[in-house]
This record gives sequence, structure tokens and C-alpha cells, in this order.
Amino acid sequence: MRLPKLLATVLAALCLALPASITAAGTPAQAAPAAITLDPASGPAGTTVTVTGTGFPKKSPGTLSAGANAVPFTASASGYFTAALVIPESADPVVPVTAASGRVSASAPFTLTYSSPSAADPAPEPAPAAAPEDGSATSTAPSAPQPGTSLLRFGVGTPGGPLASAELDEVAALAGEAPSVILSYKDFNQAPPLAELEAARSRGAMVLLTWEPWAWGGGTSQPAYALDRITAGDFDPYLRQWGQALATWGHPVMLRFGHEMNGNWYPWSEQLNGNGPGDYVAAWRHVHDVVASTGAANVTWVWNPNVPYWGSAPLTALYPGATYVDAVALDGYNWGTSASWSTWVSPSQLFGQGLAELRGLAPGKQILIGETSAAEQGGSKAEWATSLVGYLAAQGDVTALTWFHFNKETDWRINSSTAAADALRSALAARRG
Repeated sequence: MRLPKLLATVLAALCLALPASITAAGTPAQAAPAAITLDPASGPAGTTVTVTGTGFPKKSPGTLSAGANAVPFTASASGYFTAALVIPESADPVVPVTAASGRVSASAPFTLTYSSPSAADPAPEPAPAAAPEDGSATSTAPSAPQPGTSLLRFGVGTPGGPLASAELDEVAALAGEAPSVILSYKDFNQAPPLAELEAARSRGAMVLLTWEPWAWGGGTSQPAYALDRITAGDFDPYLRQWGQALATWGHPVMLRFGHEMNGNWYPWSEQLNGNGPGDYVAAWRHVHDVVASTGAANVTWVWNPNVPYWGSAPLTALYPGATYVDAVALDGYNWGTSASWSTWVSPSQLFGQGLAELRGLAPGKQILIGETSAAEQGGSKAEWATSLVGYLAAQGDVTALTWFHFNKETDWRINSSTAAADALRSALAARRG
């Protein structure tokens, strides 16, 4: 039976007006709701909290707020962001932390343990175990600081990485606290290090995973790993393998791809390996997008240059942009007089210019010190360690320092001298209050 012309016209208009989000089964297609998590989720007023958000409008700006304190953020291509925010004083025991972008918002509670760091005395911590005189590792590491008692996280890189329990226990004994950030290094021939990520997580730490686009031992001329080959898709199956593995693992991981790109000692430098201007940014964006396409929203993308120096590539031409970077970092070493070309520099001389440039390039993003240490030659490493922790702890947007505990070009280790180890341990204890 044919419908009257008017009724048919009305029905056709209604069909055209149906939202595109209605599926064939008649059920609206729902995107994952926006959500945020806080690390830590409790502590005193003045605590710097790392906020991780998912499900926000892609590549869109937003505002993260707690009381009168607010910082901007920009969601990545997968709707992910991470940002640091200081919790203000409040008469209420719970401070809502809210992230908003357009009409999308999400909140999470931060529980105040006391009104300010001086309002109550925390329970005394047990004395850290002393390092054995023979240099062997201790069997039990001191516990990590309680959430909220430290504004600056302590991290470490050791030769064995996150699986080297004895090395990490020794560092914890030397520093008086367990590191909450652990460095790891992988080249483009290695599988996703899920065992390392899980080992760090079991210690209450997060991995700062350094992903290097080259083959170890191949030198700085490796045409197969030229930046334009990465952008062209030569490594896409490998990138997807990593993305899928990290997404399946599902816990937070900090991924720093192609670090120290402004120098001239790695083949991903635009000054080497047939690379040219703009190649680094293009490669970074491509790697980011391929990994993000696998659903790896648990990845914090860390853009990590070396501290600027005379002759280094300008950072402005190497920054991929706010929508492709979740956190920024600096690597910097005080070589003292250990090399023929080097002189002693203070922490502020070493990091001051780089921090200023990062804040200009990436306002509102948290800053990490990805690698640092000092030589013994040319000055007092003990005084330098004390100054370093004090200087970085006073920077409200610097969330972590990672000590390079290697005896490599020179003895960068925490315990290159007893005085240096004692000074770092005391400085870390002082910044806990």
C-alpha cells in the first residue's frame, strides 16, 4: 500500500534528521567518557600533583584547576594529556581537581592530609640502611616517600636498568629513598620491555623509557634509520608492535623518543645521517600518531633535548608542538674539568637557559630532568648535589630529577665519593621537609 505523499515526505525528513551517531541497531555510539587520575591523590596543601586525563576532545586546549590554581593543557591526538598542578590551601578536607575542555570535563578528589606542610609533623622515617663497605647491595631498600611529602621525584639510571634489583637497592640505600623513576634504554631492534615496566611498577616506580631510533653500535651514519625513512613508514609495523604492547600492558609509562636531538652525537640529529631541517619534527609526529592509533593512551610522550650549548640546534625548530608532547625534559651534566673542553658549572648555570626555553616552548607542561650528574674533578661534587636538589625543588614545574648512576666517561655515580653520596642523601631528605 502506498503512503500518502505528505506522510512519506515527513518520514523522509525525520530520517535525514537522525544523528549520525545512531547505529543500525538504533543505539547511540558512545565515546569513552573523559576521566582524570591524580598522582599522588592525597597529601598536604602545596603538593604538586601529576594529573593524567583521557577521553578529552582531540588536539584541543583545556584548563586544569584546583581551587584558585589553574594551568592550561592540550589533549593529544588520542585525547590524552598530562599536566602538573599545585594543590592550594583549603578549609575542606577534599579539594576537587577538574579538567575541562569545551563542554567536556572530568573531576577527581585530592584528599588533604593536613592544611600545610608545617601544620603537623609527619611520623619519623626509619633510618636508611647503610651501604655495605664492600660495595655490595643491601637486601632491603628503604621505602619511597609517602605521597605528598615531596614536590620533586627522585629517579635513577643504572647500567642494568629496571630489572637490576641489586643496583636499585644500592641506590635506594645511598639516596635514603627508593627511586620513583627508573631509566631504561632501547634501540629500534628491541621488543617492548614489558618485563622491565612491570618490575619498576612492582617497586612503586615508573619507567622513563628511552626509545632510540638506531641500531646500537652502528655509529652516527645509519641511512636505514634516517629520519625521513621513519616518516615514510619503513618502521610502522614495529611502531604498531610497541603501541599495541604498551596499550595491552595498560599502566603509565613515560616514553622519550629520540632524546638529545639538538646535539650532534646521535643519528637522529638533523645535522647527521642525511637528515635535514624539519625531519625530526616530522618523524616525531609520525611515531606519535602510529603508536597513538593502537590505543596506547597510557603513554606520556616526553620531549627531551640536551641543555642548549654553543653550536647546538635551536630548540624552536625541533619542538613537535603541544598536541604531540605531554611533558618536556632536559639532560645536563656538570663535566667539571674531567674533559679538556669542560669547566665547572653550577646547577643554575647548567639548567637555567634550558628551563627558560622549555617554558617558552611548552607553557604549562611538566618538566623533568631526564639525566644529570657531576664529575668529581674541578669542584665539590657534594656541594653541587646539595645545590642541585635545592635549585630544582624550588622550580614549581620541575617534577623529577633522574641521576645518571654510571661510571662511564667519568665517575657519574652517586657514590663516586662518600661526601657526594652523603650530600645527595641529606639534600633529598631536606626537600621532603
